[in-house]
Formats: sequence, structure tokens, C-alpha cells
Amino acid sequence: MAVICAKALVLAVVVVLVSTPQLAVGARRRMELYQPDPADMLSYHNGQVLHGDIAVSVLWYGQFTQVQKTVIYDFVLSLTMMPQATPPSVAQWWSTIDQQYLSKAAQDTPNAGGEAKRTQVLLADQVSDDDCSMGKSLTLAQVSALAARAKPKKGGVALVFTARDVTVEGFCMSQCGLHGSDAESGTAYVWVGNAATQCPGQCAWPFHQPEYGPQGPPLTPPNGDVGVDGMIVNLASEFAGVVTNPFGDAYYQGSSDAPLEAATACPGQFGSGSYPGYAGNLKIDQASGASYNANGAQGRKYLLPALFNPSTSTCSTLV
Repeated sequence: MAVICAKALVLAVVVVLVSTPQLAVGARRRMELYQPDPADMLSYHNGQVLHGDIAVSVLWYGQFTQVQKTVIYDFVLSLTMMPQATPPSVAQWWSTIDQQYLSKAAQDTPNAGGEAKRTQVLLADQVSDDDCSMGKSLTLAQVSALAARAKPKKGGVALVFTARDVTVEGFCMSQCGLHGSDAESGTAYVWVGNAATQCPGQCAWPFHQPEYGPQGPPLTPPNGDVGVDGMIVNLASEFAGVVTNPFGDAYYQGSSDAPLEAATACPGQFGSGSYPGYAGNLKIDQASGASYNANGAQGRKYLLPALFNPSTSTCSTLV
């Protein structure tokens, strides 16, 4: 991903223009009360998706404990790199994305065996910037620069995670994370922040009391960390968006300038029977009382967002 100041500034302006409330490109929107127009459902617009081997590079910005890193690291491993856990699983959630989105879009580019290649998410490099070399108040242009520092491969994704004491332009006001891309280099990135001390009611729901809307008791986070378990929800949402609509012209609903995507088209839904302020019917860990809907690597449990199913035009949950 080329690091060119002018290009970074242009990207920042574009992202800012589409980052007003409920209009953030690829951002997890605070839209529990939003009801989409049935006549304008999510569909494929003939653009490029990410498929095949997707190399993921990670940049940690600020202080994360090793436990926090491992929770997130294990989630990425759970997508395709580890033996599938007992259903419902992270791998099962990813399989929906692969089958309903990526494989269909890539069916015209089969491999040598004559079949569309199964998409795999592969971990590449990890970089840590514990001392926050760009400071603790970041612009979106700086987030893009951090993604470039992770050196994602062509067709790959850089994941940028910011710590609980790092503020990012638009964070907690219009978005909990976002995804962007560099079409010239063929790379994309996702940024997600830890909202534990800044806005847990906005960006770590349902593990914290919501700051607005219908009020219900918060759920116990499956990994015992409100901020990091909230990050997993946002990471899953943004990762679903970045692979299915990396350059803004593939799978989306509405305007390409302010799209709803695979997960953001189903806001606030995690289990069957969900409604505004209620995450849905979830599994409960008998030992901890934590709520979850997906088993992952190393025996971990996660809460993952619903995905829009283009085949049925409905939101699909794991439980």
C-alpha cells in the first residue's frame, strides 16, 4: 500500500464526507431502530471481492495485554486456519460469507481444477506500536498510514487496532470502526478501536448498557473483557464488509457512497427473536454466564453479528 501524503489526505476527505451518523463507509452503524426499504435490498454490483488466499497483517497501536491480543488473534485463526469448532462456530459464520458472497462473485474465475477456489484467511505479519508514535489522537489519514505500515499483500487486508486510550477521528460519534482500501495496490484495511473507556454503550453493546434507545441489562462478555469482546463484534462486521465490498463496487445496499453491507445491513441482530435493544436468543456459557453464539479456536467463544443472506433477502444468525 503506497504511502503518499496527497493520497492519504484525499482518502481522509472522502472518509470524512461519508462518516456522518449512519453514513460511515463500512462502519458499524448505531442503527438498532433502522428498517431497510424492502425494495432496496443488498445485491451484487459486479465489482471485485477478496477471495482465494486473503493474507491478514495486524498492527497493534497502543497498549494491549497479551491476553487481549490472543482473544483477537484466535478469532482470526478461527475463520479458516484452525479445525472447525463445534457448531455454531466462527468457521460456520465465515462459510456463509464465502458461499453466499465470495464464491458466487468469483465463479467466473475458477482455478485449474475447474472449481471456484475456497477462500482462506491467512495470518501474515504482526507489528506493535506500543508507544503510539503518531500520538494518541489520530486522524483518519493517520489510520490509513498505519494500515500501510502493516504492509498488507496484494489482495490482502491490514487490521489496525487502537487501544482504549487512543482517540480516532469520528470514533464514538459516527462509527466504531471502518474499512478502506487502496485500489492501486489492490489492498484493503480495517480499523477497530477499543471502546471500553470512551463509549462502551455505543461501541461495546450488548456488553454494556446502551447510551440511547431501548434499555436492557448488558450481557456478560464471553472473554471477560467488555472492550475486546466489543471489538470482536465490530471486527467481524467490518471484516465481512471489507471482503465483500473492498473497493465500494461489489456487494452493498443503497448508495455506494454510504452503503449497508453484509453485516451492517442487519444491525443489532445476534440471535433469533432479536428486536431493538434485545440481541436475540443466545447460548449461555454455564461456567461464566457469558452470552455467545459462536465457538472458536482454543475453546474460545464469541458473539458475532447476523449476516444478510442474498439468497433469501433475510438476516441470518448462527443461533
